[in-house]
Amino acid sequence: MALVEINFDGIVGPSHNYAGLSLGNLASARNKGETAHPRAAALQGLAKMRANIALGLTQGILLPHARPDHDWLARMGSDHGGADPLLRAWAMSAAAMWTANAATVSPAPDTADGRCHLTCANLVSMPHRSHEWPGTLAQLRLAFADPAHFTVHNPVPAPFGDEGAANHMRLCASHDAPSVEIFVYGQSGGPFPARQHVAASRAVAASHGLDPARTLFVQQSVEAIAAGAFHNDVVAVTNGTVLFTHEQAFAANNSFYADLARLMPSVQIVEVPAARVSLADAIRSYMFNAQLVTLPDGVSALILPDEAREVPAVWDWLQDMIAGNGPIRRLELVNVRQSMSNGGGPACLRLRVVADPLTVDPRFLVDAERIARIEAVVSAFWPESIAPEQLGDAALVAQVEAARAALLDALDLAGTGL
Repeated sequence: MALVEINFDGIVGPSHNYAGLSLGNLASARNKGETAHPRAAALQGLAKMRANIALGLTQGILLPHARPDHDWLARMGSDHGGADPLLRAWAMSAAAMWTANAATVSPAPDTADGRCHLTCANLVSMPHRSHEWPGTLAQLRLAFADPAHFTVHNPVPAPFGDEGAANHMRLCASHDAPSVEIFVYGQSGGPFPARQHVAASRAVAASHGLDPARTLFVQQSVEAIAAGAFHNDVVAVTNGTVLFTHEQAFAANNSFYADLARLMPSVQIVEVPAARVSLADAIRSYMFNAQLVTLPDGVSALILPDEAREVPAVWDWLQDMIAGNGPIRRLELVNVRQSMSNGGGPACLRLRVVADPLTVDPRFLVDAERIARIEAVVSAFWPESIAPEQLGDAALVAQVEAARAALLDALDLAGTGL
């Protein structure tokens, strides 16, 4: 069985809007009330997927959720038209596009039973995301339905917040080799909540059957959370034997790094000093919310948002990095500005799953032709723009629902219950 890393990107949904619902997400708060452009957002995300395929990477998709979430509104004693404006915004959220929060994934080489385990994130910390998990779980159980190769778990029970792979890292000699799995949890950072609870992380690790001797639980620094690093992947990312991190990402760097060196002597830590790049600049540019990938020729590359080039301290440091002898040798820039304006960079848009592509439902895998099919649906059906005051508009709701139905039909997923 050939195990490879598959990036499952969320297709930006037709209800993408800037309602500013995510406390602690500085970009979301900064752009609250602005007009969003769902069609452009989805096409930007699809262009990123197309570029990754051109780099030789294996690409998958996860779908927009049904919006508005009528079932959730009904449980709240409301319908969309008569709902409080905040309830309407929560019900119309397109935040499921950030599939780094869909689940935590432990590949088969790491687990006791030799299967890939996925635990759907509960996302209970934020009201607009707390009702995502049933839609996510349905997709995961369809995409990874082969019981010989996958186990898909229900979310960790509330109130223990779990936000998925955005707070999980994996270091390994190769994707198909046993790894060190790292679960990053938080404590409250100033005015902002810590969204990953250590109890949730421990529950996921136990249900996945991970070796406790090769599993680390590491606290995110309070300073990082207070600066707007609402998930660990805003300040650190791993791939292969490489940890790319800000100096202030973790509460106790020295002990963490020592544990990594003990468990994986080949680890390569690329630490960006605060004296060169402040937490504020790192978070503004999303330099760490990049896809750190291994290309087919073995080169490690960072897939970065365009914004990284627009922050001088960040771009200068990145240029110095690739001019040196470090493990990251290549930079690739992508335009995901609509997502960035709502607080999600390239890494937020993807869930990494190490698996044999032949064991995955092929309807969730894409090539250039399949992306073109999705682009045609987006161009024909996605709203061009949405202002927050439109979220209660019946005509917009009808357009959003028709757009998603057209996508399901184009991808042969109509009638699956998604």
